[in-house]
Amino acid sequence: METKVDTVIGFDFGTVWTGIAIGVTLTVQARPLNAIKSINQKPNWPAIECLLKAWQPQKLIVGLPSSMINDHHPMTAKVLKFSRQLEGRFKIPVELVDERLTTREAYEMAIESKQHQTKQQIDSIAAMLITESWLRSSKVIPL
Repeated sequence: METKVDTVIGFDFGTVWTGIAIGVTLTVQARPLNAIKSINQKPNWPAIECLLKAWQPQKLIVGLPSSMINDHHPMTAKVLKFSRQLEGRFKIPVELVDERLTTREAYEMAIESKQHQTKQQIDSIAAMLITESWLRSSKVIPL
């Protein structure tokens, strides 16, 4: 029996930088890629298109911000719009993942590693955490 390996791209959308990560369902792991600089606080569609052509993902994962009390975060509407546009433009299924505390966790990981990380690197680490969260939650373990 052949195991299907799906590639997914994760996004931590922002109005200045959008963090990017690549993940694989077989290994249930992701790694950060270079963040994409926004254009006038809007998605950089040409850069996203190049990314998707290069990696050919089967699914796109987008972190959905919300507050700690499950209210909408100020970025929620922008992320929902980005997700709809992403799926509409590229015809690749998009799934949303709760991204609560991923940026904080990304900063903590950078501190623990004692390596200086730029804001865009932190955003891509957050995208990696979002992607790995989705990979773990969607993993089917055969019996």
